[in-house]
Amino acid sequence: MTAATDTTPAVDPATRVDPPGQAGEVETLLAYLRYHRDTFRWKTGGLTREQLAMSLPPSDMTLGGMIKHLALVEVGWFHEFFGGGDELEPWASVDWANDPDWEWRTALDDSPAQLSEIYERCVGLADSAIAQAAPGDGLGALSAKSGGEPKQPMTLRWIVTHMIEEYARHNGHADLIRQSIDGDTGE
Repeated sequence: MTAATDTTPAVDPATRVDPPGQAGEVETLLAYLRYHRDTFRWKTGGLTREQLAMSLPPSDMTLGGMIKHLALVEVGWFHEFFGGGDELEPWASVDWANDPDWEWRTALDDSPAQLSEIYERCVGLADSAIAQAAPGDGLGALSAKSGGEPKQPMTLRWIVTHMIEEYARHNGHADLIRQSIDGDTGE
């Protein structure tokens, strides 16, 4: 692939679906999670490796780093913490104690296609964990692992709500960085 065609998949913001104004808890929360994921895809879509590596000083945060970070957060909370799954590569080989910002730092080594693939794979694993819980206790289902203080299982409701918050925060960062790259703005 050439640099001109090696970009993250472009996303039309018109394809995002607004969360419903009248729905139950499960449908509403999962719709907000999907909406924020789609917003993030839009903010990081159609960019080259060089653009994904750009920061907005004084911060060193990049959109590429953000893609890899949110992939880690998706798989970490839903697949590993909630579902009890094993830590997956590339995360399992990381010495987190000595390199706590590994995903942010190493995104510079990944192509847009690699970043997109890892993000979509992790979102797929997250969605699978959510779907497995839905027929049973739904959002009240408890995580396989414990966390927080005091250490205890957390509900899927808490994890989904946390992920909405995580995306909302990073979508704000992504909006500012994206505008500094090519002037693209929006919600």
